[in-house]
Amino acid sequence: MTYYVALIHKDADSEYGISFPDFPGCVSAGATVDEAVRGGAEALALHVEGLREDGAPVPAPRDLAEIRAAGDDWIVWEGAVAVLVPLLPPEGRAVRVNVTLDAQLLARIDAVSRNRSGFLAEAAERLLAG
Repeated sequence: MTYYVALIHKDADSEYGISFPDFPGCVSAGATVDEAVRGGAEALALHVEGLREDGAPVPAPRDLAEIRAAGDDWIVWEGAVAVLVPLLPPEGRAVRVNVTLDAQLLARIDAVSRNRSGFLAEAAERLLAG
């Protein structure tokens, strides 16, 4: 998976904001750091999808040292916390995985669902949404 550097800021009277030095204008926010990172991952995926649809190049991820050395004057470093955010694959693209589950848990899933994959995907979405 590809990861991009993001910067998180928090002013006293605002939510946590997140921005991406490799993608000027790609921003998001959240009430907590976790929400900001989740929203940032979604914003990053949408931003990259838009670049690809437009036929524009997607920049390779730079590390923090490269970003600092570039000296872009729009980047606000004061009070920023750097985090790595994954570039999520486009939605709707199924990927086959192999998982190991307890036999009793699998039997309980099968008792209430005809589609294990759908059941597990829905459970994961609900858990990730909070």
